[in-house]
Amino acid sequence: MYSRDQLKQILFLDIETASVAPDFDALPAAMQELWKRKSDLLQARVDEELTPAEMYPKRAAIFAEFGKVVCISCGYLKYESDVPQLKLKSFSGPDEKQLLTEFAATLNQFAKANINLLCAHNGKEFDFPYLGRRYLINNLPLPGVIAKIQSAKPWETGMIDTMQLWKFGDYKSYTSLELLCAVLGVPSPKDDIDGSEVGRVFWEEQDYARIARYCEQDVRATAQVLLRMCGEVMIPEEGIL
Repeated sequence: MYSRDQLKQILFLDIETASVAPDFDALPAAMQELWKRKSDLLQARVDEELTPAEMYPKRAAIFAEFGKVVCISCGYLKYESDVPQLKLKSFSGPDEKQLLTEFAATLNQFAKANINLLCAHNGKEFDFPYLGRRYLINNLPLPGVIAKIQSAKPWETGMIDTMQLWKFGDYKSYTSLELLCAVLGVPSPKDDIDGSEVGRVFWEEQDYARIARYCEQDVRATAQVLLRMCGEVMIPEEGIL
């Protein structure tokens, strides 16, 4: 699937998102009205009757128009005596514009080192477009590798999605990273918190380091899954830098 030389060119990433405001009432009036329209559409997908205010903390974070990036974790592979190691870095905190700016600078540095492919689980439907939209909303220039999404052909974007690789062309199913880890014998990335709790930890606890630790676990799991798919040796427990 990917050679070892190609694996060394990949930056694995994951993002965590939260609602752009702590609650519905904190939104500007115009955005409240727009969220009401969105929640009307979402209501058909949930089993319980929820008001727009009740729906907001549950679903707003997954939409780039109503949420924001609160953490980006990324990592790349280094080989020591044919054993892969994963070097991790995270950007997290309350200032989205700052963390996006810092991440863009890091992407540019990696590109100079020929690490110019991005890999995420469900990245093509969530992480990559979400990042692009939030860069535009924050009036920031798009990093080169993300800007390519808008103009390049699908096979030229430099984006790798482990969920798409697992689909083998199937367009109907969604397979979570946790499930994929379980069936492939990769240690589960999940502990401490899950995605539904990120907003609470961000707004109420303001524990940005905790969110970063959680995000880094998904980066490691994504790297392990791709290594497993490529028939490569996986990263040992002590191989996280």
